[in-house]
Amino acid sequence: MCQLSKRLLAISLILLTAFAVAGEEFPGRKLYPEVEIVTLEQLKGMPKETHIVDVRSPYEYATIHIKGAINVPIAHAEFVKKIRALRKKSFDPIIFYCNGHTCFKSYKAARKAQVFGVGDVFSFDAGIFDWARAQPGRTVLLGKSPIDPSQLISKKKHKTRQIGPEEFKRRAESDKYAVIDVRSRTQRASMGLFPFVEKWASLEDSEKLRSLLEQAQKEQKTLLIYDNVGKQVRWLEYRLRAMKIKDYYFMRGGAEAYQKLK
Repeated sequence: MCQLSKRLLAISLILLTAFAVAGEEFPGRKLYPEVEIVTLEQLKGMPKETHIVDVRSPYEYATIHIKGAINVPIAHAEFVKKIRALRKKSFDPIIFYCNGHTCFKSYKAARKAQVFGVGDVFSFDAGIFDWARAQPGRTVLLGKSPIDPSQLISKKKHKTRQIGPEEFKRRAESDKYAVIDVRSRTQRASMGLFPFVEKWASLEDSEKLRSLLEQAQKEQKTLLIYDNVGKQVRWLEYRLRAMKIKDYYFMRGGAEAYQKLK
């Protein structure tokens, strides 16, 4: 084999490896091949006129977001209407983002916009956490910017605060704990998992939730908090830390995991 052929083979192997790694790290790219991707480096250099759209829930957005981004949840009934209105304002690129890597919302948002005739749309699929670590000066955490990257809670750290449904139930029976259901009214369907023991305050009702958290602090009780599937409490943890609450645990898998015990 000649030297040129060897070089070409080596380059091909490098490229194939890179594509394979990207596919594993960003599984949504295979599922949404028609969606164009914007990388972290590209987003850094985008002009300020670029429309950056956070498609997560209002609660997630209020917890942490890219500075200058607007919040248009993909789950919102008027998502398409709002994106069309954004396009009418200017023909600058529209870049959607969510939590990144294994979160598919940014792809879905871009694809939905395309289907309804909105062009020049992209997905920043690296997501908010990659951005926050790389650009702390252009990130907002609980209303403050710049942020300290050390304040970001990794999945590994968050897992140390999770306990299984059975253990959660066992602890809930003790008066040493304060149990709080943070599901939405719809998710809860007027029924809590621990009647006569728990208290309810949806994540959206920040005033009531803060009051319950402060009450638990005052009574020196350890918090036991659960949501619907164990994912929304990740954002609540930032607020617990901001309030300097140290004693708390979340139910792994949320209410759905608990229901499977029956």
